Amino acid sequence: MKNYPIIASITVDEQIAQAIASDVKRVILMTGNITNLGSIIDKLHQSGKQAYVHTEMVSGIGRDASAIQYLADVFKVDGIVTTKSNAVSAARQAGILSIQRIFAIDSAAIETAVRMIKSYKPDEVELMPGLMPRVIQELKERITQPLIVGGLIRHEEEIQQALKSGADFVSIGHEKFWT
Repeated sequence: MKNYPIIASITVDEQIAQAIASDVKRVILMTGNITNLGSIIDKLHQSGKQAYVHTEMVSGIGRDASAIQYLADVFKVDGIVTTKSNAVSAARQAGILSIQRIFAIDSAAIETAVRMIKSYKPDEVELMPGLMPRVIQELKERITQPLIVGGLIRHEEEIQQALKSGADFVSIGHEKFWT
């Protein structure tokens, strides 16, 4: 698994130590809160990991430009993950990276997402769920950003299929794929 471009998605606090001990270079935090976020990010940075905070999943963080600036200034996050286009703009203003998460629920959702990506220009795009080879390929052809896929991936073959379909990275919450 070492050759796979995996991003650890941490959904519960108990996964933090496993992510720190793993081979992954990047972590998406979807757990924690404003009171413990600083220590979590410090530990991740000390272990050489890049820390991205999902602004809609970590408790106690607002979703406005001031909150994004606070994440950059106080917690020194490497970037954010968000479904909100205004947060992508705020991240750029704060000097941190952004990953715009999109959900492929139907063709109209994909069309809207592509328009938003072209307009707001996030640094990377995360497509969910990650089990749609045709959609991965078609989206990759329409955007210039690196494409992350995640969600519902449970097997090594699914990781391989996503990468063969055009994904640049796979975000996954199963620790067995982090090493």
